[in-house]
Amino acid sequence: MAIMGRPATPWHFWVVSILALIWNGFGAFDYLMTQTRNEAYMSAFTPEQLDYFYAFPWWMEALWAIGVWFALLGAVLLLLRSRFAVYGFVLGLVGLAGSSAYQFINPAPEGVLDGTGLIMTVVIWISQILLLLYALAMSRRRVLR
Repeated sequence: MAIMGRPATPWHFWVVSILALIWNGFGAFDYLMTQTRNEAYMSAFTPEQLDYFYAFPWWMEALWAIGVWFALLGAVLLLLRSRFAVYGFVLGLVGLAGSSAYQFINPAPEGVLDGTGLIMTVVIWISQILLLLYALAMSRRRVLR
């Protein structure tokens, strides 16, 4: 039932919101483990890959942080049914664009942007674009306030 002219929240909204929170939470976890150089987590990478990750310039680190944390904020705001979720996802995509550009311009060691690494990058892009489009749709339907 709608309350004061507000449409009822569709069931899929909760599914998408929770999945967005989990997905972007993993991105935040990955960022934190890499930034803190967590030995157990980073042991999955080769020494060449670690050198590549640890040599990112400050501006790449900043763009990566913007991408990760604003995407997570977008997911939290979506779950809270805030129209500002759209802005979180937009800023997350800005950070993703910058960090992706760096990774494609600067030669990465084997395994970073080939095979599984490339597939993961494509999946991240698709998921973030779809989350933005979903938030826009929910905003237009007045599910977000």
